[in-house]
Amino acid sequence: MSFRETIRRTSAAASAAKAAVQGLGVLPEWDLSHLYPATDSPEFKGDLERVLKEAQALAGRYRGKLAELAGEPNGSTLLAEAVKNYEGLSDLLGRIGAYAGLVYSGDTTDPQRAKFYGDTQDKLNAAVTELLFFELELNRIEPEVMAKVSGGGPLAHWKPWIDDLAKDKPHQLEDRIEALFHEKSMTGAAAWNRLFDETIASLRFPLDGEELTLELTLNKLQDSDGEVRRAAAEALSTVFRKELRTFALITNTLAKDKEISDRWRKFEDVADSRHLANRVEREVVDALVSAVREAYPRLSHRYYRLKAKWFGRDALDFWDRNAPLPQVEQRTIPWTEARETVLSAYGAFSPKMADIAQRFFDECWIDAPPRPGKAPGAFAHPTVPSAHPYVLLNYQGKPRDVMTLAHELGHGVHQVLAAPNGALMAPTPLTLAETASVFGEMLTFRRLLDGTVDPKQRKAMLAAKVEDMINTVVRQIAFYSFERRVHEARREGELTPEALCELWMGVQAESLGPAIRLSAGYEPYWCYIPHFIHSPFYVYAYAFGDCLVNSLYGVYREAAEGFQERYFALLSAGGSKPYSELLKPFGLDAKDPGFWQIGLRMIEGMIIELEGMG
Repeated sequence: MSFRETIRRTSAAASAAKAAVQGLGVLPEWDLSHLYPATDSPEFKGDLERVLKEAQALAGRYRGKLAELAGEPNGSTLLAEAVKNYEGLSDLLGRIGAYAGLVYSGDTTDPQRAKFYGDTQDKLNAAVTELLFFELELNRIEPEVMAKVSGGGPLAHWKPWIDDLAKDKPHQLEDRIEALFHEKSMTGAAAWNRLFDETIASLRFPLDGEELTLELTLNKLQDSDGEVRRAAAEALSTVFRKELRTFALITNTLAKDKEISDRWRKFEDVADSRHLANRVEREVVDALVSAVREAYPRLSHRYYRLKAKWFGRDALDFWDRNAPLPQVEQRTIPWTEARETVLSAYGAFSPKMADIAQRFFDECWIDAPPRPGKAPGAFAHPTVPSAHPYVLLNYQGKPRDVMTLAHELGHGVHQVLAAPNGALMAPTPLTLAETASVFGEMLTFRRLLDGTVDPKQRKAMLAAKVEDMINTVVRQIAFYSFERRVHEARREGELTPEALCELWMGVQAESLGPAIRLSAGYEPYWCYIPHFIHSPFYVYAYAFGDCLVNSLYGVYREAAEGFQERYFALLSAGGSKPYSELLKPFGLDAKDPGFWQIGLRMIEGMIIELEGMG
């Protein structure tokens, strides 16, 4: 048995024992041997060596020649062969990178895993550098020539990708500068990202005689005991403050790094590069942000005022924001119940959807137990089309954990359905990336709500859903506003930790309203949000997805037969069609000024229903 296998089995045994004690049952751990047998396996080492050689060979064959091939009488065939080879290499690169990333996420504090991840990234970086020319040269082919060769023949299969790629052309740089940017990223942004991950994973929060990880401490903010919530909040604040200089340095450095890149690439607004990557127009995002901010008083302000009333107070302390409702029984939800809840909700919508989700459980594609050093939060990693997705959770038996399972499995179903498009066209822009995940949550919630007859439990479920929607829409737009202020201010100079805290408190007070008391201690809570570090301005995609899904779900509730087929067609398209085209069959248009109000009115309607319950 290898050292890596020993670690894995020991970890699995410890996780299973702890989960059993907590009443969760046996929590699954993923089987990464579907990608490679082990980190030191001949298969992994062989692919790592092969990918660089094949990248060099492809570069030797095609670098400086793509425009010439396009001009040949059989240009469509010649370019199609080149793109096919490039796509195959992209899949192999993705498989290696996904495996290294998933191994690392299992314990980001393990020096051996960190070294394995870092060494793998170095070698992948060398291979990717060899391939940078490919997309740059494709975009330099005269548009008339490209339109001709991609309009028919073998290359037509990749026309959606080629057309999409052309949108990046105004922001491309000369080949050697692109190569330098890419290679330096390993000692630049990627290094600061890794520092953030390892710092967050190593933090321990003293609480009731224990040293808890971030994930376990955040979970205490949902405890039914107010003293436990307060103590957890204080522990978070104390530890964050000790690390504030480090997090401020990371944030300042990455914001400056982005500003340099944006300036070279001639992006005007701080978020324009994200909008381009998402294939969404700036004005559409601006309309979403404006609509949500204008709705703060009738959504978050209104709900938290109601929740404070339930607690018999004028205002709630910030650690009570996600507290369970008083006088409502709280119980731990075993893993088997969570699994059946989500699968039954998916199955009621479509047996096909449930069948795909079932594979994640049957084939060990899920890693559920919280562990020291494990990446916090949750994600669904698509890996590559030649493999399958993996889901990471930190399951602790709370109702929100069940919704997180529904959310990530929605991503997983989407990724499975999109995979046949291939490595170049399977990835979905963020405009639609949250569609299946949020839709999966909504299906699960509605099934649970429809089966609940006890008034107290129904009220608690409805309140929990409103809170999730506020966290997804209002909170994420507040996060986006915070990021904008940080990046805009960073252009004027470095921000002190105190300045970052001040910006944070400003946007939080605006979004949460007067019924949430943002007392001393909440100032450094910005520092643990990973999206600010890993993917600047990603967060608005959650609000985009939630509002879109509210509209989509409304169509589903009223639609005649055929909705499921249209829905699966949307998911199966992956990144091969723009979001506007994919929404047309549902009669939805995100560019319509009134579009966002549909989703916001659904949230408001739930709050009104709660007000009627007393």
